[in-house]
Amino acid sequence: MNILMVCLGNICRSPLAEGILQHRVNQAGLNWTVDSAGTNGYHTGEAPHQLSQKVAKARGLDISGQCSRRFIAADFDKYDKIYAMAGDVVDEIKWIAKGKYDASKVELLMNEIYPGENRDVPDPWYGPEPGYHEVYDMIDSACEAIIEKYIQ
Repeated sequence: MNILMVCLGNICRSPLAEGILQHRVNQAGLNWTVDSAGTNGYHTGEAPHQLSQKVAKARGLDISGQCSRRFIAADFDKYDKIYAMAGDVVDEIKWIAKGKYDASKVELLMNEIYPGENRDVPDPWYGPEPGYHEVYDMIDSACEAIIEKYIQ
């Protein structure tokens, strides 16, 4: 399975989601590919935010080698599942993909834990470090649910 995690800038939330899910995939011995992207290109080519890296490292994950890229319509051809971190991200995915948009592939990440509630993963970009820890925990719980869902 090929999974894409998407947020706005591919700098805070989706790099964490990529790192966390890839770690869980590896632990489960699954042959999945996990990647991430952002709906805007403001940070293209950059490594994840320093606080995302710091929080991940504190949990034993090194996400420093990731490189931000912009979500493109062709991602619908490459990925089986596209997880958005928030509702505004889904709207942007629809706008970017236009005719390639496939609703059956797109889901809000938190719906894996809270089906149908359409909860967002808050963007920690403007806040202090504790917000990054909160976001990590939310994403980690959702990624655990994804693994459990597919290995049954």
